[in-house]
Amino acid sequence: METIVNGKATRKIVKIDEDKCDGCGLCVPDCAEGAIQVIDGKAKLLAENLCDGLGACLGVCPQDAITIEERPADEFDEAAVAAARAAEAKPDLPCGCPGTMARALSPQTAPNKQQGDRTSQLSHWPVQLTLVGPSGAMWNDADVLIAADCVAFAMPDFHDRLLAGRAVVIACPKLDDVGPYIDKLTRIFADNSIRSITVAHMEVPCCTGIVMAARAALDNSGRTDIPFADITVGIDGTVQSEN
Repeated sequence: METIVNGKATRKIVKIDEDKCDGCGLCVPDCAEGAIQVIDGKAKLLAENLCDGLGACLGVCPQDAITIEERPADEFDEAAVAAARAAEAKPDLPCGCPGTMARALSPQTAPNKQQGDRTSQLSHWPVQLTLVGPSGAMWNDADVLIAADCVAFAMPDFHDRLLAGRAVVIACPKLDDVGPYIDKLTRIFADNSIRSITVAHMEVPCCTGIVMAARAALDNSGRTDIPFADITVGIDGTVQSEN
């Protein structure tokens, strides 16, 4: 018999233990309804009516922070899910903002007097994964570098060792919602002549979420011919491993 409490029927729904959650974001792409998002470093249920209670996200959490409980909750609403997904696909960015306009750059071949003997190896703008387009000249026969936000700050030779000759995008797997990132990377890998993928992330556990997102996108794209490299950078700026 259905139990009604404060106008809500008792049903199965996701429960997230924030004390256990490390914000890795692996649960986000496994929730087809988009009910989970990483906010302030923790996975959170955005709204009760977005969760179907089936628990597709349970098996991917390395910290066992997600369970299913039965409690009074708003009914699952497919229309709300569709609306949320549509809004997610169209980020609220300033229309016509010149800072988001795609541009090709020419990496410097001679030292800039203001920079001493260091030269920039950046070949395009923008670099944030939310802002780059899924198609365009930057992806033609590209060696792609997907870097966690902190890598360039920690690694003193980032430009010369990792960035040179690569098309780069940056993202934070701990603070960002990786679901849209997986969708965009899937399109980039599937629709362009990508030659290789290198993912650079920090040694902290939550940063491995960017590796998982890139691998999920590669799997989703159906491409089996793209070499994939995983580089771990220590907080002291040293490269700890290259796989």
